[in-house]
Amino acid sequence: MQETPASATPFELIGGQPTVDRIVDTFYDRMSELPEAAPIRAMHARNLAPMRVILKKYLAQWLGGPPTYSEERGHPRLRARHLPFAIGIDERDQWMLCMRGALEEEVADEALRAFIVERLAALADHMRNR
Repeated sequence: MQETPASATPFELIGGQPTVDRIVDTFYDRMSELPEAAPIRAMHARNLAPMRVILKKYLAQWLGGPPTYSEERGHPRLRARHLPFAIGIDERDQWMLCMRGALEEEVADEALRAFIVERLAALADHMRNR
């Protein structure tokens, strides 16, 4: 990772909201384009615009950015919000395929990217409900 003040958050290190926005847009573009992600794409509404806005706010907060997500939507309660969807190993892996690819495209710092991927993989695994 690049040398920065010890207090710098991953949000700041990746370039703030503009980078988060690109990550989320690339993530959903990959989900829509990759045949391997078709099953998780089918779990989402046809129009992804509202989900893009929500994930941009959540991911920014999760990375140490502004708490806009919680201010607007309350506690994330991610597992509870995803209970209506059957999420197993395949779905987790499809989600991570899209997110890993988005991070590879948008976050140049390999060590920082690996750190974020590791944390997101744990989060994605926690979302499994079957």
